Amino acid sequence: MKQYQNLVQDILDNGAWQENRTGIRTLSLPGAMMKFDLQKGFPAVTTKKLAFKSAIGELVGFLRGYRSAARFRELGCKVWDQNANENAQWLANPYRLETDDLGPVYGVQWRQWPAYKLIPAHTPEGTAQIRDALARGYTEIGLVNAPEGASDTNPAVLLYKPIDQLRQCLDTLHNDPSSRRILFHGWNWAQLEEMALPPCHLLYQFLVNAPEREISLCLYIRSNDVGLGTPFNLTEGAALLHLMGRLTGYTPRWFTYFIGDAHIYENHLDMVREQLKREPFPAPRLVLSDRIPDFAVTGRYEPDWLEKIEPADFRLEGYQHHPPLTAPMAV
Repeated sequence: MKQYQNLVQDILDNGAWQENRTGIRTLSLPGAMMKFDLQKGFPAVTTKKLAFKSAIGELVGFLRGYRSAARFRELGCKVWDQNANENAQWLANPYRLETDDLGPVYGVQWRQWPAYKLIPAHTPEGTAQIRDALARGYTEIGLVNAPEGASDTNPAVLLYKPIDQLRQCLDTLHNDPSSRRILFHGWNWAQLEEMALPPCHLLYQFLVNAPEREISLCLYIRSNDVGLGTPFNLTEGAALLHLMGRLTGYTPRWFTYFIGDAHIYENHLDMVREQLKREPFPAPRLVLSDRIPDFAVTGRYEPDWLEKIEPADFRLEGYQHHPPLTAPMAV
């Protein structure tokens, strides 16, 4: 994982001090990238011990669309506890439902993206559009009157549909792998105020090399805590790519990791500087459980496995690492 050390060094050399919502300064660098050939190993940080089980537990929680820190804890992941129950702004937020509630974070957006259509009522064009939307799985919510003073005073029909973005990606990989539209994201302007934490890793795009039977992933992260968050996000992105490849019959290849604001918190500097002194070990290999069907072997497309995955279905083989290092998470 020399790429990770290079990123840390780049931030230390070229970053600028920035204030932020947490009250802890960051050394921040705009625009960064790492690229990994997954045929040469899994991008697990080796300059400290990776909390692999916790990261995989979080990924499984995302796959299940969880919005409760308690559900993540059941999967062996405690990283959401502070955001759910110790963030003063979130505790005072009227959208917070109960203890451990996080709002519609990551997995909710991945698996139940709230899509709406507002279609003019009582017109031939509107009638045709409503009929089409209903055929596509939308549900009619009701009639919405035009606001007072609007230029168009005609009422409209409101329709709603929860979109499973991840399942759509999987289906497209199976049915139309040459598509350049195989992506999902978690940024929802209408729901940002309802979340304990707006999404950081927010855009995932899958790309297939059909002749070589390879699948790659480009991940864009708007804001990345390089000391604590990056090792988690690398693990989850690469593990998700392996899973999508297993279910569609493609071999994982390139994992490209883009960051908008790459930063190191001031109280993490000792941790990352210590990591720069350590020589990385060879990359380990990710092994998926045999119970997950391999499309390349069976020829059967089984997308329901997105809901059946357990944390124990992922393990690292040959993982060597330096001693653990810890630092507080900024909330």
